[in-house]
Amino acid sequence: MEALLRKKLGRESRDYLAITFGLICYSIGWAAFLLPYQITTGGVTGIAAIIYYATGVEIQISYFIINAVFLGFALKILGPKFSVKTIYAIFMLTFLLWFFQMILKDDDGKLPRLLGEGQDFMACVIGAGLLGFGLGIVFCNNGSTGGTDIIAWIINKYKDITLGRMMMYCDIVIISSCYLIFHDWRRVLFGFCVLFVMSIVIDYVVNSARQSVQFLIFSKQYEKIAEAIATKVDRGVTLLDGQGWYSKQEVKVIVVLAKKRESLDIFRLVKDIDPNAFISQSNVVGVYGEGFDQLKVK
Repeated sequence: MEALLRKKLGRESRDYLAITFGLICYSIGWAAFLLPYQITTGGVTGIAAIIYYATGVEIQISYFIINAVFLGFALKILGPKFSVKTIYAIFMLTFLLWFFQMILKDDDGKLPRLLGEGQDFMACVIGAGLLGFGLGIVFCNNGSTGGTDIIAWIINKYKDITLGRMMMYCDIVIISSCYLIFHDWRRVLFGFCVLFVMSIVIDYVVNSARQSVQFLIFSKQYEKIAEAIATKVDRGVTLLDGQGWYSKQEVKVIVVLAKKRESLDIFRLVKDIDPNAFISQSNVVGVYGEGFDQLKVK
């Protein structure tokens, strides 16, 4: 029981450290690239950025107030659906947005354009990459920054609209509204460019972290290989009965599902035990259960 508790605490600690690192990347993207070039995007941070461009109210203040209101409605309408990690992410991101702006501001209290004048598009791409990378890490570790997904959950409770579509509608409205501030369609296009690049990077990070593989291993040393994988790689092993069609001999087939990053360890183990083993590796679309992704069904 004590070992299980320690394991759970260790996993939770790693989650919070990873979420914090992701939020640091996200904050740097805003403070170093998007805010100095007056570029916005979707979500509550995008709303806060538009308020900042229009009134000068710092982005972290608007971000925190809007999220606090949304969380209040969410707790009342949806109940305690959102985890402690969401609340942690909101507070931490509020602090980090303030912290990196404070570090980067020059003597006049303005955020410098690190890439130089006229580099709006490059700032848009780099900033979006950092935002997507940061959010991808947060999502991979069961975190959330709140924001428009709260609105989506509330509307989804009463209307038959998917969460993804509702969030897309919110982002389109938010980005388009920056035209009212700048009267410049370039700013709107930059906002959609940020959203597009962010989506690609988020998908890449999330899919890379969660990509799993399946091994089929044929070997006369199947007992040693199975034991080594179970103890040294800490992955479950299943033995299937098979028969070679040509030889008509009975064989044991080792089936292993593992994370892609564990593939090299498994290949090395098999090679050390039986260099002549026959191995098939294939990517799998999704693996759900203990040690992999959690199965979530509405």
